[in-house]
Amino acid sequence: MTRVTKKTSPISKKLPGPATKEKPADAKLSGLSSSAISEGSALENLNKKEKPGRVAVWVAEHRIEYERELKILQLEMLKLQNHVKAQGQRIVMLFEGRDAAGKGGTIKRMIEHMNPRNARIAALSKPSDREQTQWYFQRYVAQLPAAGEIVLFDRSWYNRAMVEPVMGFCTDEQNKRFLKYVPLFEQLLVKDGIILIKLYYSVSKKSQFKRFNSRETNPLKQYKISPVDKMAQDLWDQYSMRKFQMITETNRTITPWTIIRSDNKKAARINCMKYILTNLEYEGKIDADALKADPKIVISGIDEIKIMEENLFSPEKLPG
Repeated sequence: MTRVTKKTSPISKKLPGPATKEKPADAKLSGLSSSAISEGSALENLNKKEKPGRVAVWVAEHRIEYERELKILQLEMLKLQNHVKAQGQRIVMLFEGRDAAGKGGTIKRMIEHMNPRNARIAALSKPSDREQTQWYFQRYVAQLPAAGEIVLFDRSWYNRAMVEPVMGFCTDEQNKRFLKYVPLFEQLLVKDGIILIKLYYSVSKKSQFKRFNSRETNPLKQYKISPVDKMAQDLWDQYSMRKFQMITETNRTITPWTIIRSDNKKAARINCMKYILTNLEYEGKIDADALKADPKIVISGIDEIKIMEENLFSPEKLPG
């Protein structure tokens, strides 16, 4: 039916025909691109045969490879969840980073097929008037896992290290006090048996700008736009300074940071999952070579500090 090239592969999928002058496309969908085809559909329809009601759709081979690898890693995440439940372990994963860095997209793929009874997302909104009078960590402590659970924080207590001081939502004193005591707080969690994984998603200023524009034009992403997002580009250097301060003061041997370069969203998702699975033990794990992360994408907190120290006086060279 179709010819396969090195760059693209055909799949068959039920899609409406192209818009014509007589039947214009829905204006609400005008911001969508070919990438709006559901993730997973390329692999699902790869070997489907031609028949009435199907339309040939050309898909890049790297997308099929991505979906194939993602499926393997999602199966590994299920193995991990079963192991955590059976052993009564408690795992906390913190996803931090600039706006539009890709944190939410990775979290979504990680838990897509996991049992929601034992794996959940903690994405807290701004604190209420009552919460503002509480101990800062109090509302986060309430989200910590019980035995057999995995909790993924889409932003965490580290709001006080970056977003809050940059946007003026906390005082300098509150920020300094946080940076002083958060290593002790995290040490208490780890000593109590919680497995704590801290991930910082690093996106470049150029990629962040492109993603903000995409959110403006794509009707499926406009809910992600906030006043804080719109100021992120203007405040880029301030966020860089706060990031350096945060990692320098909270990167500890017992609770280290891991940096994920996320200009390529798909590569960031795959390599983040590989890093997590490599560093956790569970039954039935696949061969270690299949879980080896790209060292250009997964960076240790120590190495990130060195990179930032070398470029403190050249902000344009700093990673996100």
